[in-house]
Amino acid sequence: MNGDKIYIFDTTLRDGEQSPGFSMNMEEKPVISDGDFEAVRLIAEKVKRVQVAGLARAGAKDIEAAARALEKAVNPRIHTFISSSDIHIEYQLKKTRDEVLRTAVDAVKLASTFTKNVEFSAMDATRSDRKYLADMVQAVIEAGAKTVNIPDTVGYTIPDEYYSLIRYLFDNVKNINEAIIAVHCHNDLGLAVANSISAIQAGARQVECTVNGIGERAGNTAMEELVMAIKTRSDILNVYTDINTKLIIPSSKLLSNITGVAVQPNKAIVGDNAFAHESGIHQDGVLKHAQTYEIMKPEDVGISKSKLVLGKHSGRHAVLDRLKELGYELKQDELDSFFTRFKCIADRKKEIFEEDLIAIIGEVLHKMDHKWRYSVSNVQISTGLFSPPMALVNLKDHENNSEEVFEVANGNGGVDAGVNAVKKITGTRAYIKAFNLVAITGGSDALCEVSVTAEEEYNGTILKVFGNGMSIDISVAGIFSFVDAINKLEYMKKAGVRKISMTGEGV
Repeated sequence: MNGDKIYIFDTTLRDGEQSPGFSMNMEEKPVISDGDFEAVRLIAEKVKRVQVAGLARAGAKDIEAAARALEKAVNPRIHTFISSSDIHIEYQLKKTRDEVLRTAVDAVKLASTFTKNVEFSAMDATRSDRKYLADMVQAVIEAGAKTVNIPDTVGYTIPDEYYSLIRYLFDNVKNINEAIIAVHCHNDLGLAVANSISAIQAGARQVECTVNGIGERAGNTAMEELVMAIKTRSDILNVYTDINTKLIIPSSKLLSNITGVAVQPNKAIVGDNAFAHESGIHQDGVLKHAQTYEIMKPEDVGISKSKLVLGKHSGRHAVLDRLKELGYELKQDELDSFFTRFKCIADRKKEIFEEDLIAIIGEVLHKMDHKWRYSVSNVQISTGLFSPPMALVNLKDHENNSEEVFEVANGNGGVDAGVNAVKKITGTRAYIKAFNLVAITGGSDALCEVSVTAEEEYNGTILKVFGNGMSIDISVAGIFSFVDAINKLEYMKKAGVRKISMTGEGV
């Protein structure tokens, strides 16, 4: 490979879940949330081929908590941050420039006592005084920072301006070659990827990004767009990444399945229309030679050329081969659960497509992730033009010897009737704030996925969770998603976790 390596810092699990609707259950930083502390600890323990980073504000409690969470990581990174712009220093931190600079240096020095892999971020760098920013970068590198991030926290900058800022730092920070310069862009003006590429051209060698570009407000730099821009235009950029691009589509679909939020059809790289050609002239050209209108190969991002369709008669080996093609390596207990669900769906659905497989995997792994309290064992729904919708729901309570309980309820439609039956069984006071439906594949027998936003008042605060459910039947999927939400609420109450605002608490 030619040129320098660009390090990809995947911040999907942190920045991504700050976006409304994208919660992955663990919403607070280690110092605040036991749940998030445990998540970082488990990732650090299990994932050995990447650097695992814990984010910490520039204070002893945050840094020490991050260090504890990362104890079992092979190459732990503590990522600490503080604001560098005058507007943040004066109105948010209510400190002087000198005080903030000392805090930044002290934070890096403390983090360096736990690991030599320390990253520092100057929050709101693109609105900071350049001389002061350069002084801060030089000081934190002297204190031990090996990576220094220059984030566009509010998505304010444009490519030429960002290039100029990064070059200014290279020209004015004496020890800048002792650290990797990183960038972290928000997409408020739709320029996150363009700004990141401009920063690379200026000398940055790490980019912080998220799968599908999810993140606070308008999102972050989309990993798939950045990586494929680097791969496709290596002739100009002369850099490379170590990302396995064939897992881009499976990763995108898995994230959508976990969060219940679909990717827009015209989204670059991962949207359903990204490689679709409607124009007759375009279609003619692509059929004659793909590169007439396609600048990338669909296979390079994980779109299989094979259109092999699976069904209820498909053998275990055929399904396993397709899973391997999609990049999934499941443990035996996961495979067993997967095949049980696969056969159940295949018995009712004529054809199983790749999108179905990815959705099934996401559902199975999610259910195995926790010992959830409730599971749905049966649903019967009756509805018609002149009769009130009615639902019978059977739930198993796994905290009560897996006792099976059923209730019947009416409602304004099958979903509402099912939700009312679930409320009778569980006694929950949760209510649905938002209901979203996505058809995973085409056809009247398509698998559909329902995601709900559910809220419940608990101990004077409002708990907010996102539930997902999947079925061939829309009403059943809706009931599954509500039960999933109730399970998460039960988990949060048991763990003592509550959702808090993250405004201003990031880079």
